[in-house]
Amino acid sequence: MNVNLANPGIRILPADLPEAGAPGAGGEEGFGESLKQAVAAVDNLSLDARYRVSSLIQGSGADVHDAMIAVEKADLSFQLMLQVRNKVVQAYQQIASMQF
Repeated sequence: MNVNLANPGIRILPADLPEAGAPGAGGEEGFGESLKQAVAAVDNLSLDARYRVSSLIQGSGADVHDAMIAVEKADLSFQLMLQVRNKVVQAYQQIASMQF
């Protein structure tokens, strides 16, 4: 199994995001694209955790601590993504209930 073990770069703080009009901000990235990248990063962390746990179970010389850290990272990133989803759904419901 080939798993990318590099840091997926989940952005949490607003200071980590480039400003829309800032020079050097790169290509204009939409909200949907940011969500796709975040979901892909969460999926990569989950695959990494699964790989480390299976290596530990198979006795490939994997470290228990590394496996536990990978599982916790995957769990926390999933919980964060779930909360972001809940906030997006809540915002959509508020906008949908507005009267014009």
